[in-house]
Amino acid sequence: MNLQVDWLRLPALAASVAFFLAGPVLADSLPQTAPRSTEVADFRLDNGMEVVVIPDRRAPIVTHMVWYKAGSADEPPGKSGIAHFFEHLMFKGTTNHKAGEFDAAIAAIGGSNNAFTSYDYTAFYETVTPEALGEMMGYEADRMRNLILSDEVVATERDVILEERRSRIDNSPDALLDEEVNATLYQNQPYRIPVIGWKQEIEQLNRTDAKAFYDHYYTPNNAVLVVAGDVDAQTVKQLAEQTYGKLARGPDLPPRIRPVEPEQKAARTVTLRDPRVSVPSFSTQWVVPSYHSQKNGEAEALDLLAEILGGGSRSRLYQQLVVKKGIAASAGASFQGTMLDDTSFVVYGAPRGDAKLEDVEAAVNAEVTRIATDGVTADELEKAKDRLVRSMIFARDRQAAMANIYGATLATGGTVADVEEWPERIRRVSADQVKAAAARYFGMDHATTGYLLPQPRAEN
Repeated sequence: MNLQVDWLRLPALAASVAFFLAGPVLADSLPQTAPRSTEVADFRLDNGMEVVVIPDRRAPIVTHMVWYKAGSADEPPGKSGIAHFFEHLMFKGTTNHKAGEFDAAIAAIGGSNNAFTSYDYTAFYETVTPEALGEMMGYEADRMRNLILSDEVVATERDVILEERRSRIDNSPDALLDEEVNATLYQNQPYRIPVIGWKQEIEQLNRTDAKAFYDHYYTPNNAVLVVAGDVDAQTVKQLAEQTYGKLARGPDLPPRIRPVEPEQKAARTVTLRDPRVSVPSFSTQWVVPSYHSQKNGEAEALDLLAEILGGGSRSRLYQQLVVKKGIAASAGASFQGTMLDDTSFVVYGAPRGDAKLEDVEAAVNAEVTRIATDGVTADELEKAKDRLVRSMIFARDRQAAMANIYGATLATGGTVADVEEWPERIRRVSADQVKAAAARYFGMDHATTGYLLPQPRAEN
């Protein structure tokens, strides 16, 4: 199973389609908008399960994904890690299939499967031949409601989660700092709690907790089925009705209303020194609107800001700090747009050679301030738009990428139309909107900065 702690470090399932970038393309060869997927179908089963079908018949392959609208930010207080814990438990036995039988069936036909947990959703997926699609639906529908959750199964898997936390978090200075920065950046939102959970709370998770989470969230009317590949909507609908459609609708869940982040009025810093660190680095973050929480179209401007400021080798930070000044080994920016609530915008950098971290940080901050003060040029804005629109065009070449884009959007309050219209909305963003977003959100007086530093040598 794959723990998705942070969209920033897992671009294959990026929080916005802007992460799906390809190699260099001449800007004047690009269409002004990405082509619409006119064949994409969107419908609901009688039990409330939403189904999206994305036909792609170029190869006899199908990606089948089930997205549950339940992630770590939906966990009860004191039960951190239960969403990710339950992702693991979904691979155990059911009343109809022994533990491991599902995985064995996929391996027998040369397919692949996995799952991941994030703040706002949990997803399970299989890539198989079209002939096996009905079988995959049968297995997924079965474990949606028929898991066997014994004390022994829960206790064994809890130990697995604790070991995963030790290997992924405790053994990684970067991950440890990320936890501390998130807990500081978000003062009230549940995004401040790590997806994998706090160790002392994971240790207390039990069968009762798992069963309560399962019964509350793992129902067809709280799930989205996305099927992409060599399929047609009618076939998918028939198979879905024969499998998922037999499941009873669960109770209607209340709206996902979470604690709101207060206005932030102070700059904060988090410093972690670790003997395993050889090259220092820093990141500066701000809380900003997501595509779901925005009210005036600022998310598109923030997406473009991330691309212009630090989206790749053509960005301002890379050109100024890495190419021209030669003081940075890395420098960039990122915006996690597909989140249910307000999200984060981050800039980061690390020095090269004899350069000092404070020089890299000062140079990054200068570029951020320059955009907030002077804005962006018409030329760099149009080129950034080309690159982002291109990202969607090339994402259409990968069925798994499209399944993830649609799934993540729908699981966080978006629609199929939001995905289809995104390139046009990007095209409509003006330079004034980009400047206004930078000026509004990127004040250093309310930023959260994290420093990852080597452990000082002990003096003799």
